[in-house]
Amino acid sequence: MKVGIIGGGIGGLGAGYELAKTGHHVTIYERAPFLGGLASTFEVGGGRLERFYHHLFKSDTTIIALLNELGLNEHLVWEQPKTGWFHGGTIYPFSGPLDLLKFKPLGLIDRIRMGLATLYLQRVKNWEKFEQVTAAEYIRKLAGQRNYEVLWEPMLKGKFSHYYDRIGMPWLWSKFATRTKSRGKDFKESLGYIKGSWGILIDEMESRIKHWGGEIYTGTSVSKILTEKGRAKGLTIVSASGEETEQEFDLIIATVPSFILPNLVEMQEEYVSKLRGVEYEGAIAVIWVLKKSLSPIYWLNIGDRDMPFLLVLEQTNLVPPKEYGDKHIVYTADYVAKDDRRWNMSTDEIVKEYLEGLKRINPDFEESWIEAHYLHKEPAAQPIIEINYKDKMPETKTPVERLWLASMSQVYPEDRGTNYSLRLGIRVARDAIADINAEK
Repeated sequence: MKVGIIGGGIGGLGAGYELAKTGHHVTIYERAPFLGGLASTFEVGGGRLERFYHHLFKSDTTIIALLNELGLNEHLVWEQPKTGWFHGGTIYPFSGPLDLLKFKPLGLIDRIRMGLATLYLQRVKNWEKFEQVTAAEYIRKLAGQRNYEVLWEPMLKGKFSHYYDRIGMPWLWSKFATRTKSRGKDFKESLGYIKGSWGILIDEMESRIKHWGGEIYTGTSVSKILTEKGRAKGLTIVSASGEETEQEFDLIIATVPSFILPNLVEMQEEYVSKLRGVEYEGAIAVIWVLKKSLSPIYWLNIGDRDMPFLLVLEQTNLVPPKEYGDKHIVYTADYVAKDDRRWNMSTDEIVKEYLEGLKRINPDFEESWIEAHYLHKEPAAQPIIEINYKDKMPETKTPVERLWLASMSQVYPEDRGTNYSLRLGIRVARDAIADINAEK
């Protein structure tokens, strides 16, 4: 069977890998000049670094299994890096229960209450009972107003801007569930990375797909999904030079953000409303190549909302600096709404603004530490998970026969994540083939 896949991110590669492995002829079209999407890499200090930060949790079983299947398990390394919380201009360790008990911005009663709330949410299995309540409302009731104001409101506002009080509690529940599975009996969290970067996985998936007869085109766009009598039959392809061609396919899987699909094909209005009803935020990350370490913390949540970013992630507190020519790599990252002023700011303007934040993290920081910096922007990095999202989520099987969608907006109750994109891509590939076989 000839299958056309729109998008060469991890989800598209996962679908392509699954289909090519089972004997189908796969063709993947990726608009960017590289594969991997948010997990794509570029060269820094002689090594490869992800454009947006990535690590693995113990619960990321789909990617872990794929690494084993591809013979890449020796590249998977687990560490226990430090996490922290930046509040009131101070870095507080925040890696486990003892750190919470020592967290001075909260009173003792609030610290105990937050610990009990955490234990409760870690043990909840039925996330669907949270469908009709916002995270802001629920956490205030469960953990108290002070815990909400110090810990959760800054995070919700930082991650979701003006959407913060509309986010459904299943989103927050998924964060507790994910982190719990990565903690051992000592309550320390293990995080994994792929030695050599995620490019190792992306390259091997590309190689296997081509080995099985698949084709992959980068720098190539899809401008239209062709249909006949309600069935998808092909794609209009636009090459890097602007040349248009049409290709016929028996099955099409789109791995684009859900709101893009209506631009490619006409569909029933009810389904289109679901596609366009899911709003997205983007991501902006400045990557700093430094001569010195900024702090001993790998993952530093920013609780002060007058800071210009949500997160400081020091990559080389998880991955050894020798991977990048003995340089220290720091991400300063933020999720931003589509109307955020930074979309129209130049790299120099954003860097200047973010520099002030780095100086607050480490008062000893000097601009002479900087060897290079890089800016990456992605306009559709985070779906907005509102209450009752299960009913709003677009189905993977579209109303157009033999057209399927595998989008980040469909990994609910998780909201994003490379593991979930891969899992969805594989599942949609299997479901689509099973659906076609059922026709016979």
